[in-house]
Amino acid sequence: MAKQKKNKINVVYSTNPNFGFEFDEDEAQETLPNDAQLLRVLIDRKQRKGKEVTLIEGFVGEAEDLKELGKTLKSKCGVGGTIKEGVIIIQGNHRDKIMDILKTDGYKVKRVGG
Repeated sequence: MAKQKKNKINVVYSTNPNFGFEFDEDEAQETLPNDAQLLRVLIDRKQRKGKEVTLIEGFVGEAEDLKELGKTLKSKCGVGGTIKEGVIIIQGNHRDKIMDILKTDGYKVKRVGG
């Protein structure tokens, strides 16, 4: 219910018992083709007790396609990981391997950080 309050537009006071609020719809983004995507790959240790993870950011598209890409990367690297807030998190330092996998799949890849 709290989510509905955030998406209300043109909120007015009304004594009409049949008044209905207009809600702002979240539009699903269409997945761009692989060669149009620019993915950033970086290593992160912050708030992870010194353990390294590889982050893949910048994917534009539907959540299902992002999950599929994350599943593919996890299986090819043989490690665990997750997808949170549009970012793929792979356990361990696998930046070079992931960059090679993404390049062979046709993505444009940019290395971020050292």
